[in-house]
Amino acid sequence: MGENLEPQNPQSENGETPGLIKNLISLIGVAVAVVAAGNIAFLVFLDFMSPHDNPYIGILAYMLVPGVLVLGLLMIPAGMLLERRRRRHHAPSEIPKFPVLDLNSPKQRKTIAAVSAFVVCFVVISAAGSYQAYNFTDSVQFCGQLCHSVMHPEYTAYQQSPHARVACVECHVGAGATWYVKSKLSGAYQLYAVTFNKFPRPIPTPVQNLRPAQQTCEQCHWPKKFWGAQLKVFNHYGSDEQNTPRQVRMLIKTGGGDSTTGQPSGIHWHMNIGNEITYVASDDKRQVIPWVQAKDRATGKITVYQSSDNPMKPEQLNRATQRHMDCIDCHNRPTHIYTPPDRSVDTAMFSGRIDPTLPFVKQQTVTLLTASYDTTDQAKSAISTGLQKFYQEKYPDVYNKRHAAIEAAVAETQRIYETTIFPDMKVDWRVHPNNIGHLYSAGCFRCHDGNHKSADGKVISKDCNSCHTMLSEAAGGTEIAGSTQGAQFKHPVDIGDLTQVNCSDCHNGGVGP
Repeated sequence: MGENLEPQNPQSENGETPGLIKNLISLIGVAVAVVAAGNIAFLVFLDFMSPHDNPYIGILAYMLVPGVLVLGLLMIPAGMLLERRRRRHHAPSEIPKFPVLDLNSPKQRKTIAAVSAFVVCFVVISAAGSYQAYNFTDSVQFCGQLCHSVMHPEYTAYQQSPHARVACVECHVGAGATWYVKSKLSGAYQLYAVTFNKFPRPIPTPVQNLRPAQQTCEQCHWPKKFWGAQLKVFNHYGSDEQNTPRQVRMLIKTGGGDSTTGQPSGIHWHMNIGNEITYVASDDKRQVIPWVQAKDRATGKITVYQSSDNPMKPEQLNRATQRHMDCIDCHNRPTHIYTPPDRSVDTAMFSGRIDPTLPFVKQQTVTLLTASYDTTDQAKSAISTGLQKFYQEKYPDVYNKRHAAIEAAVAETQRIYETTIFPDMKVDWRVHPNNIGHLYSAGCFRCHDGNHKSADGKVISKDCNSCHTMLSEAAGGTEIAGSTQGAQFKHPVDIGDLTQVNCSDCHNGGVGP
């Protein structure tokens, strides 16, 4: 009687072949998936119940833990495939047969119904989770709070800005899938830089790959409707004992650039509507502009202006990157604004948060704000000690009688420091200058310096009245200049011909004129 060589399937105690899932990898995958699913349910519950959005719950609930869940689910079939391969080589008889699909079997129908219900639920939950993950990556909390140490200056400045209710992605990404994908690919490197502490301090600006302003800013701000002038009142305080108030009232000639509603004029003459401006910057921050080209769209006439102080050679111009001027070239700090101490203290004094009758309070607070500190805590301590010590030693009567006002000045000065100066990231108003105006940085004078000339002798004007008309000027409550037709600005200190100097030559945001 011959021996039967046909492999036989070994049977377990209940007469069945051991399933392929009974291997270490698949069992670990099951355990990982079950634990991850439980954690997701708990984190989602916390997210819905929390009165405030938490970026860390969001990234765990909708990104990291779902990734772990998917990993666990993938480990199950991966382990089964490896187990099948192992049995094929070492114990072919242990490979279970594929199940026979028989819908006439009530047991199989129940199994198929259960599996189908699980798949449908999993797909629906996955779709909802993916949508929530998409929303989370577009949230302000994700952009500003997740990488707290890196984005703390930007997020803090954003909260103080005129665009504090506009989500980060509205400007940095905009609508459409293309720029969303670009932003996420760019964010991959940023994640690497943060993880391995390779990010620069400060974060460099301007952002080189920022979406064009026409596709972001102009979705809310309609450039064709800009027209006319706006009244602007500037309130300053002197650095003398009386903190002498000084007020300048002027009309800012906003103007417009759409030739269909009138001749392009004013500041928004620069808009790429009636005129097209192209320029070349010789530095990464676009603060030095030696070459400018203006094109009249109606006539097609092109005028090129070169800086007489630093003209570009033809070979330099050929290598340079020409940029079409848009909103961001002037409004370069529309949201992340780092206000100079001088202006911050002026605002605090005018609003009463710092008592303007405290002697030398303007001088002392600005001096303390502009000092060098290693940390914010060190700065806050120095501000408190320095301001109180000054009044204790120089004005003991004021210190004794008006201690509450001094404490309020200390608190407000500390708040100004916390929201505008960030030593950990080496960020302040000097690192990120604001190009609107020309008081603390070159700003408008990058081009309007009187030194940019064309081949036929035309000059980009430095005339103050090109952009604004001064209505009145008062010092110490007394008007020193005023006219509805435009008054001549009188500088507090006689420095000669104002057209021969730039404001930022003296005004650095700290104690000064």
